[in-house]
Amino acid sequence: MELKELRAKANALPMRPGVYQMKDRDGVIIYVGKAKKLRNRVSSYFLNTGNHGIKTETMLSHVDNFEVIITTTEWEALVLENTLIKRHMPKYNILLKDDKGYPFIRVDTRLPYVSFSLVPAVGDDGARYFGPYRGRTVAHEVIDIVTSTFRLPTCKRSFPKDIGRDRPCLNYQLGKCVGVCTGIPYEEYRALVDQAVMLLEGSYEKLARELRQEMEDAAEALEFEKAARLRDRLRALEKVGDRQKVVAARAPDTDIIGFYAGSVKSCAVVLHYMGGTLYAKDVQMLDAADESEIPALMDDFIKRYYENAADIPREIVCSTVPEDQELTEQWLESIAGHKVSVMGPGRDRKRFTNMAYVNARDEAERATARKERQAKIGDLLQKMLSLSKKPNRIEAYDISNTAGEDTVGAMVVFENARPKRNSYRKFKIRDLEGQNDYAAMAQMLTRRFKHLLEGDEKFSVMPDLILIDGGVGHVHAALEAIRAMGVQCEVRGMVKDSRHRTRAIVDEFGQETGISTNPAVFSFIGTIQEEVHRFVISYHRNLRDSLHSMLDEIDGIGPKRRDALLAHYKSIDAIRTADLHELERFLPKSAAASVYRFFHNEDG
Repeated sequence: MELKELRAKANALPMRPGVYQMKDRDGVIIYVGKAKKLRNRVSSYFLNTGNHGIKTETMLSHVDNFEVIITTTEWEALVLENTLIKRHMPKYNILLKDDKGYPFIRVDTRLPYVSFSLVPAVGDDGARYFGPYRGRTVAHEVIDIVTSTFRLPTCKRSFPKDIGRDRPCLNYQLGKCVGVCTGIPYEEYRALVDQAVMLLEGSYEKLARELRQEMEDAAEALEFEKAARLRDRLRALEKVGDRQKVVAARAPDTDIIGFYAGSVKSCAVVLHYMGGTLYAKDVQMLDAADESEIPALMDDFIKRYYENAADIPREIVCSTVPEDQELTEQWLESIAGHKVSVMGPGRDRKRFTNMAYVNARDEAERATARKERQAKIGDLLQKMLSLSKKPNRIEAYDISNTAGEDTVGAMVVFENARPKRNSYRKFKIRDLEGQNDYAAMAQMLTRRFKHLLEGDEKFSVMPDLILIDGGVGHVHAALEAIRAMGVQCEVRGMVKDSRHRTRAIVDEFGQETGISTNPAVFSFIGTIQEEVHRFVISYHRNLRDSLHSMLDEIDGIGPKRRDALLAHYKSIDAIRTADLHELERFLPKSAAASVYRFFHNEDG
């Protein structure tokens, strides 16, 4: 639809409240807004074009049509606008998709051994979720309180496979962990988990009664060590309960919002104050905007930020007054259940809003500088490595194995100098005898480009540059495999120094290009090399752990026999295909029979 047609359509709208939906040529809703008077608001977009802010001008360049929904009141328009934004997630509305401000604590109590983790949203996976909490700082503090109160493990060990494997960690020595790794009774551990969950549920008084009764029972049974442990736990719980009562008695007092509009990145910073003390800071990076747009953007930001909030303070002070201040207050009060005041800085709050604004400006400027550095990296690499095109998409590959066995490979992807983790891929190397990194690399690249040629969507994007963790021999192996598939792609190797840092990039002719003299390139290539190494090592370790875990389930097979089996047979498949007589050659008959039955599902 031409501009004059859009203008005529807007001028024909009624002077009534409602919601408008801007659409692109494909009919996709790209922006949703509300209006007190639809004709005035919508027509303003198509008058004086070129005089709007950056964000609005960018949005208008994609508008091909619009639709409106007339409402009875402005309040109805606001509620409907909020509903439509959540439903359609329009590109040019402020969308806080990650909900960073309000995380949940996830505990899967169905697992024999649990962990307490932070997640951005509630999942439909059967686990227990607690929250949302006001910021990651607060949520981490809750986890620390729960784990320290019940002395639950916070280390990275995996149970039950790590029970008895190594010496207990320092937390156990300091009395901060009950020592699951030492093999305490499972019932004792589960009782602690159940009590920790009760604490998260807020059942302080019930939990305290149960602990007090257990302590008295232990004392009567002359189990004084147990009684002392329960006494210490009860004291810790009472401290938590007292603290919780204080916090509950004084709801969060004030949120200070600073908003900075930048030509590349904008930012909103929320400072959470309680009892006059700053206790948390939340940063939300946003798209480019113009200063003239800040009142409208502040209005949108407040609604997006607080719509799923665990609690809403009674006072919100903004560096710039929102466009629809009174209506925003009404909306906040409707979901908070109490009066909420939204105001500008004023004389007495000026230093607080200035601090929030300075924080927002600093975050936006650093993000802008980072984005500009990333934009230059591709040009620098193209020039330094004499590439035929700018490497917007870089794929890096690495191999990992244990003495030539259980060989795996991994691919990581960087697009526009940033990791694209949903494109990372893992490869389990097949039918390879002994340690042969060149053959493993060739197999991995062959499989990767076979997927591409067969139209596999997961491998559908062609890289501009392939980086191999290795020297010229690895580059030759990769190029030979790629060219055999009829594919042309630039390939280079990342040559490391004695400290395992990439010092140079090597091509197929053995020509090395040093990178240490260019800090930006040195840092970027180092990041890629570290990332692909981390990813492949993590995959290899998880694969080995899964093999260990499977063998640990077999009766009569302890750590020594498990390691002996893997050392002799090298893989689970080899153990599975071994006959009983072969297993009996180096295992006791009963253990050999257990292994054979496990893989062949035979009774008796």
